[in-house]
Amino acid sequence: MNTVEEFKSYVASVEAKPGYQKPLAFGLGVKRSKGDKTLDAYFPLINWEVSFGTAAVFADVADIKFGKNAEYVLDIEKLNDSYNKFSAFHGDISGHENIIAIKNFLENYSNNHSYYKSEVVVYFLFDKDQDVESATEGYFKLQALSQRCVEPHGTNLNGAFGKLTNVAWTNKGPVLPEDLSAEISKYIFTEPLQVTHIDKFPYMVNYHAPTGTRIVSGSQVRLGAYLGEGTTVMPAGYVNFNAGTLGNAMVEGRVSGGVVVDKNTDIGGGASIMGTLSGGNKNVISIGQECLLGANAGTGISLGFGCTIAAGVYITAGSKIALYNSANEPVNLSNDVVAEGENIVKGMDLNGKDKLLFIQDSQSGKIVCKPNPKTIELNTALHAND
Repeated sequence: MNTVEEFKSYVASVEAKPGYQKPLAFGLGVKRSKGDKTLDAYFPLINWEVSFGTAAVFADVADIKFGKNAEYVLDIEKLNDSYNKFSAFHGDISGHENIIAIKNFLENYSNNHSYYKSEVVVYFLFDKDQDVESATEGYFKLQALSQRCVEPHGTNLNGAFGKLTNVAWTNKGPVLPEDLSAEISKYIFTEPLQVTHIDKFPYMVNYHAPTGTRIVSGSQVRLGAYLGEGTTVMPAGYVNFNAGTLGNAMVEGRVSGGVVVDKNTDIGGGASIMGTLSGGNKNVISIGQECLLGANAGTGISLGFGCTIAAGVYITAGSKIALYNSANEPVNLSNDVVAEGENIVKGMDLNGKDKLLFIQDSQSGKIVCKPNPKTIELNTALHAND
């Protein structure tokens, strides 16, 4: 296939085969494993509802089963075959990211590792809503989040913990914890092994750097975090997987699993947002645009647009909160003026509402909620992360 027209004709012939289905997403990657345990899988480019011509090439070369989420190993011969099918583009592959990835893998592939085995794989995703059935699927979905192919909760990650392997992450690659002492001994006389952490999740920055972001400490953002353009994560900030920010945001506190923070919002130093991974909490927390969580503040309810929680105040679903209007009169949820004491509501009653200011009365200690007279403005210069 030496011309683009010949390539298009080839793709059309593949897609015309009985049972052919276009995938929702696919990607070429490298899987590293030790015995029957997958250590990790790296996908430099995940194609989500795009590049169906390349999908047809991989589907043909790997002889995939359509409709089923699965990985397929590409040996060097199949990888070469894939690359050669793009011969019409070899003169200038700039802008063709999938061809570049194939070429990079061909030129740099090696399985000369003393500890783990490497394989080139192509993963096809047809159903984003099924539970995670393999470690490779888990890594594919996590990287789809970090590459902004899908927003938090946009794909099913149930079962990921059970499929991912607990790994010691080192400067020599992933190592099973039970093998760590032997691996340390192997390198102790030359270049000592350095271990960053032992976990089922690697750091996102070791797999992907989202455009327009600053991550001051790479250890604070897990693979599977979604960081919108303009996000800054400071050293004390933390973003878990299947959570993140949708645009400009300052993260100096904790964005727990499942939490979504909208743009132009500031999560202050030491602030914490209750996630969905522990304590049986099923309420998915979202933080609206132009919100501020002050230092050491926190919330277990969602906030709408323009809300502020003052420093040190933690709002839970069961918190007893006294409502007041802008004239400091006690009111009920309908904003009717009522007697003092009749203005007490639970935190969940205010879930997702806009323009609220939560403070703690310095004399009585009670939590007070009033209309928020102003919303925050982030420093534009801090979030121009070019």
